[in-house]
Amino acid sequence: MNFDKNAYTVESLTVGVHTIRYRQFADLLYADLPANAAYQRMHIYAPEGFYEGESINGYTLATAPVFMPNQVGGYMPGEPAAPGETQEGSGIPNTVFCALEHGYVVAAPAIRGRVQQDENKTYTGKAPACIVDYKAAVRYLHAFAKDLPGDEEKIITNGTSAGGALSSLVGSSGNHPDYEPYLKAIGAADAGDEIFAASCYCPIINLEHADAAYEWQFLGVNEFRRMQMNLTEGGRPEFSAVDGDMTPEQVQTSKDEAALFPEYVNSLGLKDEQGRALTLAADGTGTFLEYVKAIVLESAQKALDRKTDLSGETWLTVEDGRAVGMDFPAYARAITRMKTAPAFDGLELETAENDLFGSENVNCRHFTKYSLEHSKKRGEMAPEQVVRMLNPMSYVDAADAQKAKYFRIRHGECDRDTSLAISAMLVAKLRAQGCSVDYHAPWGVPHAGDYDLDELFAWIDEICR
Repeated sequence: MNFDKNAYTVESLTVGVHTIRYRQFADLLYADLPANAAYQRMHIYAPEGFYEGESINGYTLATAPVFMPNQVGGYMPGEPAAPGETQEGSGIPNTVFCALEHGYVVAAPAIRGRVQQDENKTYTGKAPACIVDYKAAVRYLHAFAKDLPGDEEKIITNGTSAGGALSSLVGSSGNHPDYEPYLKAIGAADAGDEIFAASCYCPIINLEHADAAYEWQFLGVNEFRRMQMNLTEGGRPEFSAVDGDMTPEQVQTSKDEAALFPEYVNSLGLKDEQGRALTLAADGTGTFLEYVKAIVLESAQKALDRKTDLSGETWLTVEDGRAVGMDFPAYARAITRMKTAPAFDGLELETAENDLFGSENVNCRHFTKYSLEHSKKRGEMAPEQVVRMLNPMSYVDAADAQKAKYFRIRHGECDRDTSLAISAMLVAKLRAQGCSVDYHAPWGVPHAGDYDLDELFAWIDEICR
């Protein structure tokens, strides 16, 4: 592990009417004892104008924020992000291109994923490998800060879905001792892994309670509409449409899981910004439900303010141009269920998350008590601490975890991959700890990320200046 400031190439790239010149430091190993060197490396990019004495949007070589996106999805391996197009032939600059054009330094790590094996068929990317790698990459930036471009005191992580989960986790668990043995095992730098801010799109977090939260939201919605992902022999995802009805057994599972959610919510001691306790009664109603409904109503109001026609949303009550009420069960039916019960810890060990919590020698394991007790495969249980290490909720209250000062969390209003309650609970916890959280559920947005780069960059500029 080292950094040679003279080992670089200068690249020029045009996408549409936009052209950037940037300096690229490629294939920087961020671990001295890598389990998979191809996925424990990082590319760093910096606008070439910085090296010619230019200022871009008020930033210089020494003051530019370090934007740190990951490309993890479904807890699969993530390649280092690179400047280019959003899609081949689109002519639209992607996130890294736009960040460089805006005047940021970009540090783009590769990260191990759940399906990877070494030459001995030993799994090398099961939990907690993904978060350990992200932290190791952050440690690299701190360790070589004096030689690297940009201001490594202003690291901002970014990711979507599982990648959004990793971003929120790095932001919540800085320097926590739980991760130390794993970081030492891969030879991570002797430096901190705290960050300045975290940008999190639709984070798939709190997996050990995500089944209960999902059924609390979609209880009574027994039809599902989804795109199913299958892995090809080469490990690449492909999607096929699936529509149908849950089986009677799945309907009962939905009821069982939904009944577990109030006790969990009530154990958290959540409060809203006015200090009101957020709780649920056994039937799933209460102040926490009103808190989640307010998030949806705020989203609807912003859409109304943009003159969006919401007259077709029969679950929404609008009076004099104001979104004043909603029928929550009808809202859930309108956006439709995507996953059958249980949504995350599959009884047949069939989900991506079961795969995530495997071990070096076991492909898939359970991570909730309910699914373990109802397992159709006599599955094993993942260790409690490993499950904990993938959940930012485990660290928000921890005195020995250094939290990022700023978070930006976006969870689409019609996202069906996880319950809106999941991000709402994280936001309440973070705010209670004094973190500044910019949170919104954009109207009409499904499970997606990086769709509002102008707003994202404006937020970064505001907190960095």
